Amino acid sequence: MTLCTLRLYEDTLPASYSPVYLPAENRAVYVVDGEVLIETADGAQLQRKDSAWVGAGEATLQSGAQGARIFRWELVASPEPKRGELRSAPFCTSVRKLGAEVELDAKIGWLMRCDRVGFPKAGIAYTHVHQGPGIRCVLQGEIRIEVPGHPTAVYGPGGSWLERGHEPVLAPTTEREETEFARCFILPRSCRGKSSIRYVKAEDIPKPKPQRYAVLVERFVDLPGA
Repeated sequence: MTLCTLRLYEDTLPASYSPVYLPAENRAVYVVDGEVLIETADGAQLQRKDSAWVGAGEATLQSGAQGARIFRWELVASPEPKRGELRSAPFCTSVRKLGAEVELDAKIGWLMRCDRVGFPKAGIAYTHVHQGPGIRCVLQGEIRIEVPGHPTAVYGPGGSWLERGHEPVLAPTTEREETEFARCFILPRSCRGKSSIRYVKAEDIPKPKPQRYAVLVERFVDLPGA
């Protein structure tokens, strides 16, 4: 097994700000507000609100006329060689929301997926597991995360948490409003284009599933140090 760190930052870039340079890492970027031009050695992509990008090389971020607020996930070696706050960008803000060590089998290939999950009022994700670890961050609403052997936690907008994949999770959402979160997964490459969820209880399998998914982007990645 290979020990890695999966981490999440929230970055805010002022309008039409000077380019921000990022070192080579496996990373996903989700645009919460505004737009950002992401340049790499292979070209450039303009990412607007509610879109995502995944890459592994050096990257440059250039905010648009309205600025940009992004979630930025990175999969790095563990222990972390260095922290990932934006450097040499004095008018930007960069907040580390979560970082956690995860074990990944070096004998199989992996991909990084960024998606968005939405629930109606009083929705629920029945007790389930996934095929790999991931960090979620709430965009709107509220969700309760129940994992056997761990304290129950409730997350509202901006709240983030790690699901390790193999630990069963029950996740009901608030009755007051719809709930949405953005998520970055590390999944086996065989999951490409497929759902990673597996329901734990047989009685839950035939039940209607209220959540809706939008896979924004996924890309094969190599584990750090491989």
